[in-house]
Amino acid sequence: MTIRVMVAEDERLVREELIYMLQQEKGFLLCPSAESGEQLLELYEKYIPDVIFLDIHMPRLSGVDVAKILIKEKDNPPLFVFTTAYDNYALEAFEVEAVDYLLKPYDELRLKEALDRVRRRLSNFSPFASSNEEPEKAAVVPTPSSSKLLVDDGEKVVVLSPESIYYATRVDRFVEIHTANEYILGKMTLQELEEKLKGFPFFRTHRSYLVNLDFIQEITPWFNGAYNLILKGGKKTRIPVSRNAQKKLFQLLGQ
Repeated sequence: MTIRVMVAEDERLVREELIYMLQQEKGFLLCPSAESGEQLLELYEKYIPDVIFLDIHMPRLSGVDVAKILIKEKDNPPLFVFTTAYDNYALEAFEVEAVDYLLKPYDELRLKEALDRVRRRLSNFSPFASSNEEPEKAAVVPTPSSSKLLVDDGEKVVVLSPESIYYATRVDRFVEIHTANEYILGKMTLQELEEKLKGFPFFRTHRSYLVNLDFIQEITPWFNGAYNLILKGGKKTRIPVSRNAQKKLFQLLGQ
């Protein structure tokens, strides 16, 4: 599968660096890049990329603005990987179902992780299903008291121990379930997963995230009174906490 990718970045050197890094990856076809949100909308109509690496902070029309336009106007909009030099735009990125969020300067390992997410998403499901389409339910639904979780990934039913799940994130009306060494794209909503995991220590930190409280290592201040969770493990995954969820989270953690 060849994936068409477009870069939208107003800083020339940063744009060229990202393009060079993407050129080193197999299976990606680079479309012409854009220097502004307006130019991106024009180029999109001509090249129809599968995924756009989109700088959030561009003049006049921001990356988030462009993403919202494409999601609203296109039946099958592209995937978005947002890029920025600042970490205080992550919640905006999650609001438009970003595949990933990369901070500048780019880290090669994090870029590869983002590309793996893109490959996985495009090989399994359409990222933005029509609101009239109903996703298939999981093949087998465990009761809340079950010690195992059965997840239909479209090809097979994966058996997971709830205790092994670090977190899950929303992917349109599907979920990406992360354990220590892998992630599974399951054919269910985040709400359905939350129901299945009742009785286990999971908490909805954000409308797009469900986190296992046992794997929280740190809670760090973010911006404007918001917080991030840092999860245990080598990846030190960072999860946003919405302001509405903060009070209950601290209560659950005994504060």
